[in-house]
Amino acid sequence: MATALDANILLRLAHKEHPLHLLSRKAVLKMQAEDETLCYLPQNIVECWNVLTRPSASRGGFGLTPAQADRQIRILERFLLLLPDNSKVHSEWRLVVQHDVSGVQVYDVRIAACLRVHGIARLLTFNTKDFARYSGFVAVDPEKL
Repeated sequence: MATALDANILLRLAHKEHPLHLLSRKAVLKMQAEDETLCYLPQNIVECWNVLTRPSASRGGFGLTPAQADRQIRILERFLLLLPDNSKVHSEWRLVVQHDVSGVQVYDVRIAACLRVHGIARLLTFNTKDFARYSGFVAVDPEKL
C-alpha cells in the first residue's frame, strides 16, 4: 500500500522539539516497517518551504534560511517517493466545482486530486476532517495507526 504524507506531518518530522514530532515519527517508522511506500506531493514541499522559511515563530514559522530549508527538504526527498503534478491532476482538481469548494480549501482538493490520479490509498495527516468529503483514499491521523 502507498501512503502520502501531508505537509503537517512533514513539518512535524522536521521540527524535533514540536509536541507532535514523536507521534509523527512513530507513525512513519511503523509504516516503513510494514513496507509501505511513503510519498509526497510537490504542493506539500511548497507548503513546507513556506513554513520553514517564514521568519516569525508567532506566525507559525521556523525562521530557517533558504539553505537550511533546502537541507530539511532534501532529507525528506531522499526517503519519499514524489507523486508528480500532471494534466490529469489538474483535470481531477476540478472537483472544486463538484464539491463547491472555495478559499483556502482549494489546496486540500489539489491533494485529493493528486492522490486519486496516482491511486494512493491513504493520506497521513493531522487534518483528517478536511479530507472527509473526498473519495478514493482514506485520511488517517497518526494517532489511529
